Amino acid sequence: MPERQSSRKDAIRNREAVLAAADALFTRRESPEDVTMADVAAAAGVGKGTLFRAFGDRAGLLRALYEARLEPVRQAVESGPPPLGPTTPPQDRVPALLDAVLCFKLDNRRLALALEDSGSSSPYQAEHYERWRSLLQAVLEQIPGMTDSDFTAHALLAATRADLVEHLVGEQHISRESMRQQLASFAARFLGSVPLQGATSEE
Repeated sequence: MPERQSSRKDAIRNREAVLAAADALFTRRESPEDVTMADVAAAAGVGKGTLFRAFGDRAGLLRALYEARLEPVRQAVESGPPPLGPTTPPQDRVPALLDAVLCFKLDNRRLALALEDSGSSSPYQAEHYERWRSLLQAVLEQIPGMTDSDFTAHALLAATRADLVEHLVGEQHISRESMRQQLASFAARFLGSVPLQGATSEE
C-alpha cells in the first residue's frame, strides 16, 4: 500500500512537472510545431516513456495543458458571479461567454492553434469545443424567440476560432481591444435581431 501511494504521488508530481515544462515551452517558442515531446520530456526531467504513458501522444498533452489553463474560466462559468456565471440573464451572458472564449484564445494563441491543428479529426469534435457549443446553445435557448440555437452557437463560436484569431492578430495586426469590441458589436447586433416571442409583424 505505501508503495502504491508513493507511485501515485510520483505520477502526480511528474504530470505537474510535464505540464509546467510544456507551458513554458509553448510560451517561449514562436511556433507550436517547434515544441516536440522530446523537448517537453527533457525540460520536465522525465523520460519520453513517462510522457507518453501519462498523456498518450502530443495531442493528449496539448489537451491536458489547454484544460489546465482553462480551469479558472470553467469555474467562473459554472459557479461564478455575473457576467459569466449561471445567474446572468441570457442576453448578457451570451456576449460575455464569447468574450471569455476570445480572451482565452488571445492569451493562449500558440496553444489554442496547436490544439485545433493537432490530429486528423475535426476541431468541431474536440471535447473543449463541444463544451462551449453546448453551453452557448443552452443559454441561447433561454432567450425568448430564439430559433436554431444549435446552428447559432456554431456560427457565433466560429468568430473565436484559433486560426481566425491568429490571422487577425498576427497578419492584420488588429488589437486585442478592437477584436473584443468588434465581437461584442457582432453579438449585440445578432441578439438585437431576435424577434420577441409571440410578436407579429404589422401589415
